[in-house]
Amino acid sequence: MSFEVLARDGAARRGNLRTAHGSVQTPVFMPCGTYGTVKAMTPADLLSVGTQMLLGNTFHLMLRPGSERIQALGGLHEFMQWPDPILTDSGGFQVWSLGELRKIDEQGVVFRSPINGDRVTLTPERSIEVQLQLGSDVIMVFDECTAYPASESEVRDSMELSLRWAQRSKRVHEPSQGPSLLFGIVQGGMFEPLRAESASQLVSLGFDGYAIGGLSVGEPKQEMQRVMQATVPMLPEDKPRYLMGVGTPEDLVAGVAAGVDMFDCVLPTRNGRNGYAFTSRGTVKIRNAQHRDADEPLDPECQCYTCQGFSRAYLHHLDRCGEMLASMLMTRHNLHYYHALMARLRASIETGTFPSLIETLHNGWNSLK
Repeated sequence: MSFEVLARDGAARRGNLRTAHGSVQTPVFMPCGTYGTVKAMTPADLLSVGTQMLLGNTFHLMLRPGSERIQALGGLHEFMQWPDPILTDSGGFQVWSLGELRKIDEQGVVFRSPINGDRVTLTPERSIEVQLQLGSDVIMVFDECTAYPASESEVRDSMELSLRWAQRSKRVHEPSQGPSLLFGIVQGGMFEPLRAESASQLVSLGFDGYAIGGLSVGEPKQEMQRVMQATVPMLPEDKPRYLMGVGTPEDLVAGVAAGVDMFDCVLPTRNGRNGYAFTSRGTVKIRNAQHRDADEPLDPECQCYTCQGFSRAYLHHLDRCGEMLASMLMTRHNLHYYHALMARLRASIETGTFPSLIETLHNGWNSLK
């Protein structure tokens, strides 16, 4: 297993990440299969739209159906019939989102299960154990997602706790002798010096890759961009860089321009289920009455199954009737759009045309504004 940078255009990188379940061409977008499925998509559909790698979630799969059960049934790949690489989030973000339902201390987190109210303990050791049982190709250290807004002293305490948890995560992962990669997660809120300290400490510990966490948690978009752009250069050149939970097509392009290699977000699937389509001409809101008689595809430039076969009028009709096919077709389009976008970005980095592609993309997105 390895990571290799194959081409560069400015800070943007075109790479290849080799895992136990195959190679991933980067930059890459990973759809979220939180519960062992990407909503409204079959595994065959995911492959057909160009998905290379999926994200699963330790927190949710640990609670239901349980990592021990998944392991006994052959691991997460076999359980969900997905042949290619899987990255699992450690559960830190989900624990953070529980708010008052959880209590954090040095050992880990104690919380009430949102499913049945049971008392559950999640520690760095348990998080790694669960991810190993799932058979993930990329495992994330257990961290605390820092709240926004927070004072510098609060963010420092949280960041330092995450560093100690990262050390404990690494100690559990090292003896496993399994094929998984372990990524560290840079925290530090909106404070660049704390981000630098976190990155430096993680690099000294030595991980297979490095993620930027704690963004897209309520901060203004300008702040997210500032912190992301400041943090990426702190990470090793020869390791994959992962921006967690971000974002829109514009966010992906900005991340790639800064040197990020991996992305995940619920946006294309969640928005698809709620009637929003990402297109080369901006976002289409299929529920709007203007699409009621529109005999045209979501995106005339798109080659996906949805755009090649169905009109906006038909999608509008399905959505207004609450038909599940609306979610399936809209989600399929959005994921195809995201993967096609990443493929175009990879090709432009290889050919040295990345800046001109960015200009073309932004001109298209702004044409409906």
